[in-house]
Amino acid sequence: MRSLPVILLLALVAGAAWGDADPALLTKLRHGGYVLYLRHASTDFGHNDERMKNFDDCANQRNLTDKGRDEARALGAEVRRLAIPIGPVYASPFCRTRETAQLAFGRYERTNEARGGPANTNDPTRYESLRQLLTAKPPSGKNAVIASHGNPFYALFGPPYLAEGEMAVVDPSTFVIVGRIRLVDWQAFQ
Repeated sequence: MRSLPVILLLALVAGAAWGDADPALLTKLRHGGYVLYLRHASTDFGHNDERMKNFDDCANQRNLTDKGRDEARALGAEVRRLAIPIGPVYASPFCRTRETAQLAFGRYERTNEARGGPANTNDPTRYESLRQLLTAKPPSGKNAVIASHGNPFYALFGPPYLAEGEMAVVDPSTFVIVGRIRLVDWQAFQ
């Protein structure tokens, strides 16, 4: 029972450190060479994708809310404010990921590789194309962006899930996450 306060204190310190804006991470991002895996911004979980006919059928998908649109715009504004160089921007074919990328970065390349697939969840190679995208070296002095979903990230990197609008910074040479940036963390960077 005595160890419970120590465990709680360690959890509090770890949680606080996780959310801090790391100046060293910002320096790395400004030099480029990373892949920024972005889970789409906030959506309406009252809708799902079960009735969609294809990826262009936005009316039958779970889409961004007005809050999510504002989050995507704000994220892009922070990236520009901080002078983080962005190279290619890839987006899963779902409407919510494409809209997030467009609002944040003003452009995207729609690609199934950003989603991972095929839909067969028993296929052990399901996320191999996404893994290849995550390990591709961005153009010199730039960072690549992948606007995607929570489940593919979890499948490749394990827990915890990325929150909507959260970004993981991946070193493509080692396939290691070097940082995570939540929406609320961006303003703390200088």
